[in-house]
Amino acid sequence: MKIAFRADASAEIGTGHIMRCITLADAFKGTGGQCYFICRSIPQSLQDVIKSKGHSFFQLPHGPPFIAREDDVAHASWLGVNWEVDALHTAAVISGIEPDWIVLDHYALDHRWEKQVRGPQCKLIVIDDLFDRPHIADILLDQNLGRSRENYKDLVPRDCQVLAGPEFALLRPEFEKMRAISIERRKKPKLEKLLITMGGADKDNVSGWLIDFFEEATDLGLLSVTVVLGASAAHADSVKMKASTSVIDVHVLQNVNNMAELMKDTDLCIGAAGSTSWERACLGVPSIIFSLADNQKQIAVDLDKHKIAKQAQLWDAASLLEIVKHLRKAKNLTRLGINAAKLVDGLGAQKVVEHVESYNVKAI
Repeated sequence: MKIAFRADASAEIGTGHIMRCITLADAFKGTGGQCYFICRSIPQSLQDVIKSKGHSFFQLPHGPPFIAREDDVAHASWLGVNWEVDALHTAAVISGIEPDWIVLDHYALDHRWEKQVRGPQCKLIVIDDLFDRPHIADILLDQNLGRSRENYKDLVPRDCQVLAGPEFALLRPEFEKMRAISIERRKKPKLEKLLITMGGADKDNVSGWLIDFFEEATDLGLLSVTVVLGASAAHADSVKMKASTSVIDVHVLQNVNNMAELMKDTDLCIGAAGSTSWERACLGVPSIIFSLADNQKQIAVDLDKHKIAKQAQLWDAASLLEIVKHLRKAKNLTRLGINAAKLVDGLGAQKVVEHVESYNVKAI
């Protein structure tokens, strides 16, 4: 089976779309699939990850710059070109691959692009979080809390399979492997080790602000703070310099390949309310979350509402201090971790592959 992925990454888009596609591609590869990534915008570091996993990579050519129009979808500008240009370029690559499935993970594209790119024998998986535009998908995946077919009833064909909710969260295998150990160590709760993960780009340098915050809040009793940055983090040098002169014990790691282990070993994580929310949940890690992008706002609200994570307001040091003090109480820390662990089992990618294989059998 051949599977072609269309996704991008940038400071504006973030890295989460590419990362979850890589996870799904790895799962397909594990069952004998051949995977191809087609990208317009992507850092070299992520290209290297794709290739190191044994997947093929295609870089789309430059095109005329994006011109806004009245019929654009909300995130159309993220593409860098108008959708017709991208469809033309992508279709040229697709014709050479002749995939069985296309996986589309891009907020800038909708049913118009899909009609231009998919062939008559090719099936389509759309990965979405926003339910704000129509698709002609055979399978639609939305891994967010509270999602159901109802959200997409007027946006996809009647026979489209909608895989909704965190049970389908696309996590790398190491999270499921670390799950039991991580949950077990939380039976004796404490708050000494803190992990900060603000996404692959962290374009607003929230990591730097958090280091400043914990330098001032010295009465919290933390023994160590670890900050994880993506390979393309915009303020990496500044964060590293700040950490090197900090009065608290701060370690900065960049472009790590052991995130599951780092999460397992921490007592509390502060992170963006993006796809890493499901990684933390799988491991039962108590979390404080910030909404750093439009597509994270509802995730943050829902996770806080269901007492799976505590939402903090960006740049509001007073509210963050109150939340951290609340979580210093063992019962509060424990309750958050238990609720989180119930949400995600770490087998989402495997479940999606099984649905695709089942779909293929029914189509024969």
